[in-house]
Amino acid sequence: MTIVDPTTTTAWATLTGLKTAYTPDLRSAFANDPNRAATLTRTVGDLFVDLSKNLIDEHILAALVDLATECDVAGRREAMFRGDRINVTENRSVLHTALRRPKGDSLVVDGTDVVPEVHEVLEKIYAFADQVRDGQWTGVTGKRIHTVVNVGIGGSDLGPVMVYEALKPYVHDQIRCRFISNIDPTDLAEKVADLDPETTLFIIASKTFTTLETLTNARMARAWLLDALVATGAIEDTEEARTGAVAKHFVAVSTALDKVAEFGIDPANAFGFWDWVGGRYSVDSAVGTVLAVAIGKENFAGFLGGFHTVDEHFVGAPFEQNVPVLMGLLNIWYVDFFGAESHAVLPYAQYLHRFAAYLQQLTMESNGKGVRADGSPVTCATGEIFWGEPGTNGQHAFYQLIHQGTRLIPCDFIAMANTAHPAKDGDQDVHELFLANFLAQTKALAFGKTEAEVRAEGVAEELVSAKVFKGNRPSTSIIGPALTPAVVGQLIALYEHSTFVQGVIWGIDSFDQWGVELGKQLAMQIAPAISKDDAALADQDSSTRGLIEYYRAQRH
Repeated sequence: MTIVDPTTTTAWATLTGLKTAYTPDLRSAFANDPNRAATLTRTVGDLFVDLSKNLIDEHILAALVDLATECDVAGRREAMFRGDRINVTENRSVLHTALRRPKGDSLVVDGTDVVPEVHEVLEKIYAFADQVRDGQWTGVTGKRIHTVVNVGIGGSDLGPVMVYEALKPYVHDQIRCRFISNIDPTDLAEKVADLDPETTLFIIASKTFTTLETLTNARMARAWLLDALVATGAIEDTEEARTGAVAKHFVAVSTALDKVAEFGIDPANAFGFWDWVGGRYSVDSAVGTVLAVAIGKENFAGFLGGFHTVDEHFVGAPFEQNVPVLMGLLNIWYVDFFGAESHAVLPYAQYLHRFAAYLQQLTMESNGKGVRADGSPVTCATGEIFWGEPGTNGQHAFYQLIHQGTRLIPCDFIAMANTAHPAKDGDQDVHELFLANFLAQTKALAFGKTEAEVRAEGVAEELVSAKVFKGNRPSTSIIGPALTPAVVGQLIALYEHSTFVQGVIWGIDSFDQWGVELGKQLAMQIAPAISKDDAALADQDSSTRGLIEYYRAQRH
């Protein structure tokens, strides 16, 4: 694999010159070009994407597209879609896009057509989901399942919980889902505190069935279930009864069938996926089993269809019209030429309240790298800190920094034209009031308020400077018709592919995550020291040792 150093390209030199000569002035840009908004608006699937309030002109946009061409984004994209092993440090294909290919498609990788395998697993998931939704799958006492608890971490939690929250209006009226991820025992204790064990089903999501947090929580969940069933007399306190209860109340998302069986789960109730599915790209795999149960197979199929719509756009649209390519290039522009260090995602849709958290793993675990795919150091800044909260809550928290602070923070604003809960406050349509805030924020960020405009409002001179908004704060606006399963799939795929584009240009492997390993290894070494192993304690550095000694003194 040939990696292009972006800083050596002609386009990079052109962009450097353009940045030096560029003075951001969005007021003038819009005044001088009445067609700017139309020229810089794109559509992908159901999404209407307005890029016009970004700090670009036609020359910058052309140079960014040239950068994508020189860094062979097209070639790397094709390599990913055909199953080449582009995850070089783990020697794996990267085929999350195969998870949403329609039935009847074909993609042969290493001699195997993976699409029929994907649909075989999907049919198994759908059959299981139907059983739970129809009440055919019952607990050990014959009662139907009312609560499904997904136990996972990372991609096995962030994706499912985000999509579940996003699609709450589509959830079965007799089933609710909960999600346990944190190894802090408080997480499990709070999530099961008010549950009826007779009507609770656990899905343990761990590809290898060895993930420390997930398996620890799974064992605690099993103990809770069995102890509660015995305490209420629902089952006898025998090994046979306990084994039978586990088989009825636990299923797995895993390919390690031996470990699944050892835990007590019937391997027939394990839903597998493949090593070419990365954790943060897995919500549309068997990891989404909890979602199939919650929203049903038709809606889950629509969710997958949304992904596929954006996949086809990403593959087929020219770079100038390609929304994920353009979004990725804009992020490169801000990170490497403006020194931006963070990126805010601001959904004006309460159901997307976990979207920023989901994107944190997708983007920062993918592109938080200081080494290129060939092992050499990166030659420019990489990655951004993704963060955000739903509007209008964020307006009353951190928007001050975005509007008037000293840092440039590119923002993505996301809104839906229709709401699942239309309401009026007197004569005021509340959703329209909500969207007025969405529109006002991007307008204020772009155009600001001048000293003259502040003075014209009669503001005391000593307060004028405090009330000036410099503007020229970049934002992208994304609007969809409604938060449907297809639209949620489209949003996720949009960010998956924009993240990929950035990784290609930076020359990094966006699909490994070695940075998470060292802390996990050290935790296993430190654990004995916490548990009063004095020899292990003596091996620690003075800071760690002092913290452990404080813990020992305080623990009761």
